[in-house]
Amino acid sequence: MTPELADSFIDSVAAYVHIPFCSTICPYCDFAVVAGQDDLAERYVDAVVSEISMSDTWRDLDAVYFGGGTPSHVDPVLLARILEALAGHHGIAVDAEISLEANPEDFSKDRADLLKQIGFNRVSFGAQSFDAGVLVSLGRRHQADQILISVNAARDAGFENLSLDLIYGEPGESTESWAETVERAIALQPDHLSCYALTVEPGTPLGRAVREGARSPIPDVQADRYEALEQMLEMERYEVSNWSSTGFECRYNLTVWAQGQYEAYGNGAHGFRDGVRFRNLRRLDAYIEAAEKGQLPRAGADTIEGWDEEVDRLFVGLRRTVGVAHGDGTRALLDSDDGGRLIEGGVIETDESRLRVARPLMTDAVHRSVLALQPPIVSGKSDA
Repeated sequence: MTPELADSFIDSVAAYVHIPFCSTICPYCDFAVVAGQDDLAERYVDAVVSEISMSDTWRDLDAVYFGGGTPSHVDPVLLARILEALAGHHGIAVDAEISLEANPEDFSKDRADLLKQIGFNRVSFGAQSFDAGVLVSLGRRHQADQILISVNAARDAGFENLSLDLIYGEPGESTESWAETVERAIALQPDHLSCYALTVEPGTPLGRAVREGARSPIPDVQADRYEALEQMLEMERYEVSNWSSTGFECRYNLTVWAQGQYEAYGNGAHGFRDGVRFRNLRRLDAYIEAAEKGQLPRAGADTIEGWDEEVDRLFVGLRRTVGVAHGDGTRALLDSDDGGRLIEGGVIETDESRLRVARPLMTDAVHRSVLALQPPIVSGKSDA
């Protein structure tokens, strides 16, 4: 992944589709999801199709990403309706990346075949761990052998772009357990890996349990897990939490991190189009009711322009290993006290053309410094 290629995704256009339905809600999950409401799936898809029809038409989409929730939990025929609506309203490029997230227990051979026929060409499995105890603690419904079965089903169906999600740092996880998880993931020969530290979010069952005295993830241990992962993988890391074989970087994510534009459909979905970052209503019933009334189901929107656009460019772009090209924002950061400390600590590095995060585990600290930047003063006035 060269800087030029990564930056070129600013010209990409994409769409995110949120599918909120799950069989159960994992204790750590803070997304806009529901369980036990599968009877609303058809009505929800009608609402998503309606929302698509209300959005401004666009050029052919370069990437489409179905996230959740659990898209694989829903009847593929319903997902096909959404893809058909996107193709009819915007168009989908012939070589577009069309992804969906899936849980191993939902992914049978028949379902894999049908999803491939519908048009999906990339699947991302929520494997999370190959340790039975860790999977139980995370509230997952599958066991390790089901990951292998689902991967084989996807390959047999013709999926040539396959990703696995892993979570590290669950308090009961040992160093040996994590190493085995990574080894077993590598053995499945995925094209892409996304690996995230277990995070305790307020308001989730895990957050409440920790507040009441349950064990919490230890940041230093999670850092050790991340560094062990880096040493074990032969894939290229192209973003803080994402690794891939050459050419298998997630195009939807690259669009987001390059400050490219992407539509967002479904409850709680976030998008960025024509300089506006917008978010949809989070509650499922509120989203459906708005769409059924012919109203765009927006919860809010922010226009990104002037100095905010430059801060936004750094915020999303510094997640990438290639970093960002120099501009007013990078110069402001390097001239700031925070920037000086980050350079001195080896957290960020710079050359004549770009600024990068050299210590990915410190990316959040860099983001805080970016958000604290003040616009430069020109002739006694802010250019914001």
